[in-house]
Amino acid sequence: MTGSMMHYSGWQLVKQGLAGNNGWKPAWRTPDLQRSYDAVVVGGGGHGLAAGYYLAKVHGLKRVAVIERGWIGGGNTGRNTTIVRSNYFFPESAAMYDFALRLYEGLSRELNYNIMLSQRGVLNIAHTEHDMELMCRSVNAMLLNGIDVELLDAKQVIGEVPLLNTSPDARYPIHGGFVQRRGGVARHDAVAWAYARGASDLGVDIIQNCEVKGWIKDGEHVVGVETTLGPISAGVCGMSVAGHSGVLAEMAGFRLPITSYALQAMVSEPLKPILDTVVMSTATGAYVSQSDKGELVFGAGLDMYPSYAQRGNLPVQQNIIAAMLEILPAFRRLKMLRQWAGVVDVCWDYSPIIGPSPAANLYMNCGWGTGGFKATPVGGWLLAHNMATGKHHELSEPFDLARFTSGRLVDEAAGAGIAH
Repeated sequence: MTGSMMHYSGWQLVKQGLAGNNGWKPAWRTPDLQRSYDAVVVGGGGHGLAAGYYLAKVHGLKRVAVIERGWIGGGNTGRNTTIVRSNYFFPESAAMYDFALRLYEGLSRELNYNIMLSQRGVLNIAHTEHDMELMCRSVNAMLLNGIDVELLDAKQVIGEVPLLNTSPDARYPIHGGFVQRRGGVARHDAVAWAYARGASDLGVDIIQNCEVKGWIKDGEHVVGVETTLGPISAGVCGMSVAGHSGVLAEMAGFRLPITSYALQAMVSEPLKPILDTVVMSTATGAYVSQSDKGELVFGAGLDMYPSYAQRGNLPVQQNIIAAMLEILPAFRRLKMLRQWAGVVDVCWDYSPIIGPSPAANLYMNCGWGTGGFKATPVGGWLLAHNMATGKHHELSEPFDLARFTSGRLVDEAAGAGIAH
């Protein structure tokens, strides 16, 4: 990846292009793999890159590596629908996701890289009286959690998005909803590239095309990784590999209470600006926003067949499109441009696992399900804290693996009514 375009004027871009891009510097280094590091983070997506950055920036570690089996941002970081928000039901979730949103709000300045954060708001719609009752409860809880949300009646929701289906015979009539104005979207690739460049500038080695084949152990302690590029010893290890968390956990000798599913999404052909907020439908699970290029970006629920495949299937695609068109029928004649899927690791309570693993000296950041992108900064921040200090941060403690034996689950699917 070449250097950020934010450093070049329009004329400079044309000049560089005509010159064959000669003189452009890589955005991050391509270092030789060392055989020993103070800390090794497995996973070169947004969370792993953020962890590498914060290990160096906040905790002062000098010899850090982030290793990725493919290319930077080639997993879920580049395969999501870019939504950021913090309107969660439980205090533990709200505190963590709002910390992520605050980090997002300052990220372009901190990393000197435009992540294209657009706080256009996230609107959740209620389609029944029951939905509305649950939304009132959720909004009260969120306000108590210190989250900026507003409860809206049906007229106010339609005022926010006049394109919504208001037909008398609509299958999903509009009863009301709530909005978080600070929510919105950010450019997923830019987030990964920004953290990669920031980490590299601090001396973090980013090693691509380096697949983990196993963990190196000294008794019960993980002391390194076996990779396709050879063994690497490490003072401490962390893993942030989204849908493949269960695979790496089994390599270390333990099992996680997670299942990996494909989450599908798609984009339409571009059109002029017509949708200036993110719309989410509680009853259908559909969510849609319009990109800066004019494409509609949308998706819905999980494909509930466990899978590691980064591709979709027709029945789920039909359900997603039907759900979107039921609430926004004006888009019926749009052509589809492309579709894809990301592999998400879903915990039993739809909340992440952050903290030490059953294998000593190996720390986890996994189980984010469909909420991984919005949590990128805080996921990296907390993994770095755990790896550097050996202790929980106050935000990560409720999400320790031990909650599945103590029964202190943080069930956001039940609390919020929608898991995205």
